[in-house]
Amino acid sequence: MNKRNFLARLLQAAAAAVIAPAALAQARQPLPEVDAEIRRVDAAQGRITLRHGDIPNLDMGAMTMVFRVRDPDLLKDVKAGDKVRFTAQMVDGQLTVMSLTVAR
Repeated sequence: MNKRNFLARLLQAAAAAVIAPAALAQARQPLPEVDAEIRRVDAAQGRITLRHGDIPNLDMGAMTMVFRVRDPDLLKDVKAGDKVRFTAQMVDGQLTVMSLTVAR
């Protein structure tokens, strides 16, 4: 191995050592809960339409949009018009509701 290859590999290893812990720490942080109102529930397709506030972990502003749900059971006891709190993240390239609770 020549000196240039050695230095390139050393630099890559150093960068990975610095970046990996930061990425791991971010992945372990709890997802922020977001206030929303259910606009539509499509249990057959495992989707829900929410009018929601800002979702900081997705860098997304307030809007109304359709989400996939991680677990279809999340849709069993909710209906259009319900005020909810939810968490979401990107899963396999799709915006996905990870948790959903009716706001009391």
